[in-house]
Amino acid sequence: MEIGFIGLGKMGFNMVEHLLELGHGVAAFDLSAQAVEAIAKKGATPAQSLQHVVGDLPKPRVVWMMVPAGKAVDAVLDGLVPFLDKGDIVIDGGNSRYTDSVARAERLAADGVRFLDIGTSGGLDGARHGACMMAGGEREAYEVVEPMLRDLCVENGCGYMGASGAGHFVKMVHNGIEYGMMQAIGEGFDLLKASGYELDNENVARVWSNGSVIRGWLMDLAGKAFAQDND
Repeated sequence: MEIGFIGLGKMGFNMVEHLLELGHGVAAFDLSAQAVEAIAKKGATPAQSLQHVVGDLPKPRVVWMMVPAGKAVDAVLDGLVPFLDKGDIVIDGGNSRYTDSVARAERLAADGVRFLDIGTSGGLDGARHGACMMAGGEREAYEVVEPMLRDLCVENGCGYMGASGAGHFVKMVHNGIEYGMMQAIGEGFDLLKASGYELDNENVARVWSNGSVIRGWLMDLAGKAFAQDND
């Protein structure tokens, strides 16, 4: 698939590198000329402006934004929409507020442009090797990009959540669960520290990461952190 990609921060750069590795064509743009130059060395087509991102993409054109939530998203849309045509698809893969995504979808729909809000999880490693994605927006637009999303994600790691805003709403709830889990892990190790036993936190995290009902990526990360500082 040929797409335009805007935003080459840590997540965006890794995602583009992953797309290129999988055989997709990417025209990439960022405010940092160094980032554009670096991704061009990986095989992307360097774009010098938002207009160049759209360039010669086949229709319906697909443009993925990976920029900070808020004003940055609206600024990109303001500069991008004049170069888009009816039926084109814009994806916001960042952590935008879901109500903002609903409003943006309505705004773009007035010009016939389709908007997908896609919550992206998995961190930098997921962006590079296989992420988890939750999509909201027009079902038909999702089906256009679904093969690319499946390439970007781990097996069974992407899905259509519903109407505009649903993708970012599900990601928001996901983040709340994540923070609650991190809080629980932190409080658990705090209890261990206060127990009076001379416990090895790295060892505990290793054991909990293998076979227990609380095993998982966050526990793995805790173990790696304790390998650096076991207090």
